[in-house]
Amino acid sequence: MTQTDFSYDPTNIFARILRGEIPNKTVLETAHSLAFHDIRPLAPVHVLVIPKGAYVSLDHFSAEAPAEELVDFHRCVAQVVAMLDLGPGFRAISNTREAGGQEVPHYHLHILGGRHMGRMIQPE
Repeated sequence: MTQTDFSYDPTNIFARILRGEIPNKTVLETAHSLAFHDIRPLAPVHVLVIPKGAYVSLDHFSAEAPAEELVDFHRCVAQVVAMLDLGPGFRAISNTREAGGQEVPHYHLHILGGRHMGRMIQPE
């Protein structure tokens, strides 16, 4: 297994949002997480959930975040799903690194819903 570089860039847009330098449409803020509406929604509901800690990706967050941050993040996701009435179904996506389509180097989970989401990936 190769070692992954988890170097964090504190100038990324989500770090700037967390510092209050860039406004956002907050859905929910907890002790360790922030959920807000995506500025380029891909579905009727498109919310991003980010940890407040400096984590680059899902695997970085999963490997290094303390238990209280992990639990807070996932409970935040559950609260957002309930608040936005996504009970009929939603999709949660975490793009990781360049080949995975990650655009911002701060771990974030996309929650998409409000319509039928279709197949996850079209077969080749």
